[in-house]
Amino acid sequence: MARIAPGTVLDLYTEDCFAGRVRSEKDLVSQVCEFPYLNPQTGPFHIEGAEPGDTVAVHFVSIEPARDWAASTTVPLFGALTSTHTTATLQPPLPETVWIWQLDRARRTALFRAHDSDMEAELPMDPMHGTVGVAPAHLEVRSALVPDAHGGNMDTPEMRAGVTCYLGVNVEGALLSLGDGHARQGEGETCGVAVECAMNTVVIVELLKGVATPWPRIESDTHIISTGSARPLEDAFRISQLDLVQWLVRDYGFSELDAYQFATQAVESPLANVCDTNYTCVAKIRKEWLPACETHRGVHAQLRETAATLS
Repeated sequence: MARIAPGTVLDLYTEDCFAGRVRSEKDLVSQVCEFPYLNPQTGPFHIEGAEPGDTVAVHFVSIEPARDWAASTTVPLFGALTSTHTTATLQPPLPETVWIWQLDRARRTALFRAHDSDMEAELPMDPMHGTVGVAPAHLEVRSALVPDAHGGNMDTPEMRAGVTCYLGVNVEGALLSLGDGHARQGEGETCGVAVECAMNTVVIVELLKGVATPWPRIESDTHIISTGSARPLEDAFRISQLDLVQWLVRDYGFSELDAYQFATQAVESPLANVCDTNYTCVAKIRKEWLPACETHRGVHAQLRETAATLS
């Protein structure tokens, strides 16, 4: 475990969720991967001075695929449109299939090739990290596959370069880790697997003393974004919406009922994942519609300026 000071710039390599073992269409997850050792993380990083009640700010300077290919699969008893261990039915699992996506890093594209036809489609790359988190509270041990209030495997496409992620600290040092790079992912991650790839990622880690963040939040140049992770899906939705309302009250001068009304009419609510142990929903509002206020002590703008000096 590495110890870092607030303000540290980390230049990281993260392996894909298969630990680099799915490299061709013949490499079936059930055969080449060792359960439950999936979704490896880079970290944890002990952040000096971080204590419960503080917030860690992680600014993503860059997220770049480390290879010219990525893998996606179907996994038996996993995904939103198949039987699972908890949604048990008589139907057999879907066939286990691997798709290898070719990445053109210069042109910023990802090439899909169909298995059962000659169809090809080139989609824009939108690199992101599916898993970003700190240690959970109450001495809990959580798999890196589980999203919750500590962050974890939220699988939201909002976690891209240029954003700042805010995570509430639960233990001394916070114990930050990240991984699960995706070259791109649709909202909901329906089959349970994105375009999975190893990443070279640069982040700046800052510490906000005395600022509580009950659920992971993200700030971009254009939006403030709350997340909620739970099952059933309605509860994940409620958590993200409530956190956004409480964010508007704390930092933007709304009363609770005014925030409730305003968010109802202004919010965007994309799904992050509907396949993991907990589902994740997102609630986001455009900054241009909000009062000109400073949130999280203006750290996003400060880290954006620092990031500009690194390029």
